[in-house]
Amino acid sequence: MSADQYQPPRWLRNPHVQSVLGSSVLRRRRGQQLLSASGAVSTSHILDGGDGVRLQGWLDVPRDLAPRATVLLLHGWEGSADSSYMRMTSARLLGMGYQVFRLNFRDHGGTHHLNVDLFHSDRIDEVVNAACDLWQRFPSPRLLAAGYSLGGNHVLRLALRAPAAGLPLERVAAVCPLLDPGRTMESIAAGPQIYDWYFRRKWRESLLRKRALFPEQHHYDDATLALDMRGLMAWLAERHTRHGSLQAYFDSYSIAGDRLAPLQLPSDILMAEDDPVIPFDDFQHWHLPAHAHLEIAHWGGHCGFLENARGDGFAERWVAERLGPAP
Repeated sequence: MSADQYQPPRWLRNPHVQSVLGSSVLRRRRGQQLLSASGAVSTSHILDGGDGVRLQGWLDVPRDLAPRATVLLLHGWEGSADSSYMRMTSARLLGMGYQVFRLNFRDHGGTHHLNVDLFHSDRIDEVVNAACDLWQRFPSPRLLAAGYSLGGNHVLRLALRAPAAGLPLERVAAVCPLLDPGRTMESIAAGPQIYDWYFRRKWRESLLRKRALFPEQHHYDDATLALDMRGLMAWLAERHTRHGSLQAYFDSYSIAGDRLAPLQLPSDILMAEDDPVIPFDDFQHWHLPAHAHLEIAHWGGHCGFLENARGDGFAERWVAERLGPAP
């Protein structure tokens, strides 16, 4: 199954329809339905992110079956372990006999209380440490990983760091991964306002929740929260990261250009040519090693790839196929 085989019905060929429906109640219900139908046993766990960091997630295990592999799934910015694509991907992988850990990034999925400091996108070390903890506590014959959007960015950076961390990660898959953060922010600002509104609303709700939980540590005022996306991102970079400037912060988690050249693991990447969030030009100028394979679909929007009115997704099937079967 290749990206050029994705042929949605005509009414689903609009990128904004794809992107908006991808996060709709319809899809959330479909994700819940498919995961429930899988018969999996799902349990909540806290993973060790190192230096006292705690990251929560859900382990989905096939019922009455020894897992053939463990898959770490990573969601997008302001998504969660319970996002529709996370549950739908897990359901697919469970059907292959894999156990799946749907990890929440810091301050996502209602986990704001677990850590004092704010989430930012350069916190890759805690994801690497959590992956190592996952592997030690819930071993299986193989370890694989996949991610969507910012999670796709993280999963490719996890693959870069896995050998040095002693993590036996075999293969990864990424859907619409964030390449160049600065370019993506410009694209959101210049595009239809629904995307800027959606991300700003979700992020500000997260920051408000964090302030309420830790008022002594986080006493930023409402004027700060009223900044536009670039202003708020600059505030985060200057006050809550070690980088000191917005550009340095963006550079810290960019995977554009030749930054993935040292990648040693087989990696599959799915991108939609009509993605309204991540500029397609970034992918046209991307330099990948020989064992990283980029597939481009003509349609799909941003992490949509819906196939029908039920909300079934091509991307979730694609991820499951790329991560299996065992070699």
